[in-house]
Parts: sequence; structure tokens; C-alpha cells
Amino acid sequence: MTKDAKATSVRGLDEQICFAVYSAAHAFNRAYRPFLAELGLTYPQYLVMLVLWEHDGQSVKAIGDRLMLDSGTLTPLLKRLEGNGLILRKRGREDERQVLVELTEAGRALREKASLSANPVPCAVEDSGVPPGRLLDDVRALREALLRRAAAED
Repeated sequence: MTKDAKATSVRGLDEQICFAVYSAAHAFNRAYRPFLAELGLTYPQYLVMLVLWEHDGQSVKAIGDRLMLDSGTLTPLLKRLEGNGLILRKRGREDERQVLVELTEAGRALREKASLSANPVPCAVEDSGVPPGRLLDDVRALREALLRRAAAED
């Protein structure tokens, strides 16, 4: 294969699914910025709060598994949330190696504030013309296929 043939066999940037997902992630973060600023959270902190709003009193490991974050990434997020008075971290009663995370009253109240704040992302999804349920299903399917492939290569 010639050098020119190899060069033409690679799709251009705008034809790459990986770039579409990457740039969409950046657009999500940008769209969320005003909403999250109102809440005093970063996007990763918001994800932690969503996990705890779904089910309070989880272990650090369970939160990390749910968000696909390692403890080196998750621990600073939790420290910041704890410093802001939104969560408490405490050792497990039965296993002191386990760290449990619970919402404070302020953390629970923030859920109400989040539900009343203007989140622009659902409107943007509707504006895309793609049914939100289908979009979510497609993105989840892609994520799972990528995770399976990565696990098979490990």
C-alpha cells in the first residue's frame, strides 16, 4: 500500500465517532457550566451528588464503580464536597477499611435547588431532534461495547 493510499484510508476528523463523542462531551460541560455554577459544583462533583441522591450512604468503592472513577480521582472530589458541607465520610462499623459517604442536610437540600434550577441540557437534547430515550440507549450501547472490547484486551 502506498503512502497516499494509507493516508486516504483514515477518515477525516469530522467523520470520526470518537471526535463526535469527545466534542459532545465538551459541549455538555460548557452547557452545564451556568447550571452547575448556580449549585456551586463542578461536573464531576455533580455526578457524585447524583449518585448519592439516588441512594444515600454508599461506600467510596460503590460510588467509584458507578461513575467508573478510581479512588485517586474520586477522593479529591469527595474531600471538596465534604469541605463544602454537602457530604460526610465515615468509616464502616463492621469494616473500618470501608469508607461510607452520606449526604448532609445541605447535600439533600441541594437536590431540591438542582430540580428548581434551569438545566439547559434537556432542552438541547430535544432541539437535536433525536428522541431522548433513543439517544440515551444508543450512547449506553456504544459505551458498553467499548467497555467489553477494552476488557477483552486486558
